[in-house]
Amino acid sequence: MTLMQQIRIEKVTLNIGTGEPGDKLDKAVKLLQVISNEKPVQTKTKKRIPTWNIMPGLAIGTKVTLRKHKAEEMIKRLLQAVSYKKKKKKFDRNGNFSFGIKEYLDIPGTKYDAKTGTIGLEAAVTLERPGFGVKKRVYRRAKIPKRHLISKEEAIEFMKKKYNVSIE
Repeated sequence: MTLMQQIRIEKVTLNIGTGEPGDKLDKAVKLLQVISNEKPVQTKTKKRIPTWNIMPGLAIGTKVTLRKHKAEEMIKRLLQAVSYKKKKKKFDRNGNFSFGIKEYLDIPGTKYDAKTGTIGLEAAVTLERPGFGVKKRVYRRAKIPKRHLISKEEAIEFMKKKYNVSIE
């Protein structure tokens, strides 16, 4: 495998959707801050859904994005929480994958807080190869050729080799 074909973790995004603003959202923000040691941002609605009492601009969730070394440390902790097991259907066709954690207590290094209670969260992992920056840059933006994209099978092999994940 050449240097340009090596797969790496671009980012890990932790997400908690509460569905409503208020006390529940504040607890979720504090929890993500404790887990990641980073400041989370609140996610706001874009649409109006009257049956759910949701209007545009209402904060109903929170997320935090980790990159580089922090992302790698976090993915190791999160995989311990799910016993290093993933289902094949959790990987998308671009090689990214996501999974849920039912209770934050499963993550090693976190302690129970009676004020927070038990909250679950979702983790989304984005993989990349060297050269993927051409699709994000402002000047001379370009598409990534198909031969350089990460397939589902390549992502599964990467997770098996690097993190000893068993795929079901």
